[in-house]
Amino acid sequence: MSDAYRVAVVTGATSGIGKAIVPMLRARGLTVYAVGRNEAQLVTLASETGAIPIQADVRDTARIAEALEGVEVDVLVNNAGILSTRAAFQEIDPAEIDAMIDVNLKAPLHLTRVVLPGMVARKRGHLIYIGSSGGQAPYANMGAYGASKAGLSLFCDNLRCDLLGTSVRVSEIVPGRVQTDLYRTSIADNQAQAVLYDGYRPIQPEHIARIVNDVIALPVYVDVARVEVFPTDQATGGGTMVKFEAQ
Repeated sequence: MSDAYRVAVVTGATSGIGKAIVPMLRARGLTVYAVGRNEAQLVTLASETGAIPIQADVRDTARIAEALEGVEVDVLVNNAGILSTRAAFQEIDPAEIDAMIDVNLKAPLHLTRVVLPGMVARKRGHLIYIGSSGGQAPYANMGAYGASKAGLSLFCDNLRCDLLGTSVRVSEIVPGRVQTDLYRTSIADNQAQAVLYDGYRPIQPEHIARIVNDVIALPVYVDVARVEVFPTDQATGGGTMVKFEAQ
């Protein structure tokens, strides 16, 4: 069983899905290194869960690698991601293209490259990536974001080919609409809550954390390659979501 796993790293650990995953992994008895930019929130998370904080931007691979020097990482949860702008591609700020590719695609690849040689040498490890339905189907005004998540998804598939025979597992969790702060800057005038969540029944971060926990808990010879999870009220593979009317 995967009880041999002892140490986990979670990126984007101070809010949303990452914040929900940390206590879930701690409850499994794992030592958890929590990576995030907000020092105050990391201190609180460490106090509440016993996680070990790493204050760093996920793009700063060298800083994270230094903090993990000598640590045998068994589980890496690449959760950090941004959707900084929702706009037609011809209107997007070019800097936002770089930001989303850097955070959503390049950072997970580089961090994977840091911990993977040790996993392969030990023949023990689980790489988990929080993807998006936006990487599996087209959505308006999400051209750069969707491309970054689609790239991450294909990376997972390629990685499984490279890792055959190593006992290292690769899982991609692909959610639809989850109630997090992902959209906080992408919708003008702080309207994300009203536009995306008021009157709807979105997935909660704890639901994704539960899926991560269950995927890890399976025997090491079982690799859940990809899980797509949508709100019941959202059309699978599309952007349409209906408001819930109580009966």
